[in-house]
Amino acid sequence: MKACFLMIPFLLFQTAVRAQPERKKIAEGNQFYLEEKYDQALNKYRDAQVHAPESRVIKFNVGNAQYKKSKFEEALKEYDASLASDNVIHQSQAYYNMGNSLYRLGKLPESILMYKKALELNPDDEDAKYNLEFVRQQLKNNQDQQDQQNPQNQQNPQNQQDQQNQQQQGEQDEQQQQQGEQQQRQQGEQEREQQDEQEQQQQQPENQSAEQQEISKEDAERILEALQEDPEKMKEMRRAQVPAGARVQKDW
Repeated sequence: MKACFLMIPFLLFQTAVRAQPERKKIAEGNQFYLEEKYDQALNKYRDAQVHAPESRVIKFNVGNAQYKKSKFEEALKEYDASLASDNVIHQSQAYYNMGNSLYRLGKLPESILMYKKALELNPDDEDAKYNLEFVRQQLKNNQDQQDQQNPQNQQNPQNQQDQQNQQQQGEQDEQQQQQGEQQQRQQGEQEREQQDEQEQQQQQPENQSAEQQEISKEDAERILEALQEDPEKMKEMRRAQVPAGARVQKDW
């Protein structure tokens, strides 16, 4: 890392000390700044602004003092106000320092934009080139680290939508399968009930025949008596008791 990285390498704007009081205040403020007495330097710049409130030189130098005091929001505002200059180099320096301030505020994409603007005005600015590449690399590293910590972030919205669609389709297929199985069970139960009814209907004639085949106790006694008296007569009585179509296992 270069020693000048994110420092302010430019000389403070100075003007010749003449009769104007603001110029004397600017010179005194610059001396305090070089001595790293930033509060005193800021006070001198503010005094100078009383006499020249629109001076871009004073605004730029106030921004430098605020930057050194780590008041980056205030520094950014002063640098932005100092852009109203016809001097391209002065504008380039203001953009460069705005990039530094934005970097300190953690606004890396915005700082990259400021360095680009500085290079558009002054393509030979090596510090702006270095800072631009440095911040680009840091931004990439931050993104890579986030992707490693949250792998799902690597999926694009289309892949996430496809996964949601697949999940919904799977749930629908499962519901349809359950409904199909339930219908099959109901249909099987209905078929079994119909089959049972048919079997009962088929068994009813046989049951009736069995009832018709039953012989009362009195008839059985008469048959036995007839058997004892006259076996031939007993055979005739038995044939008379057997209904037409009934099965006979053996004859008496």
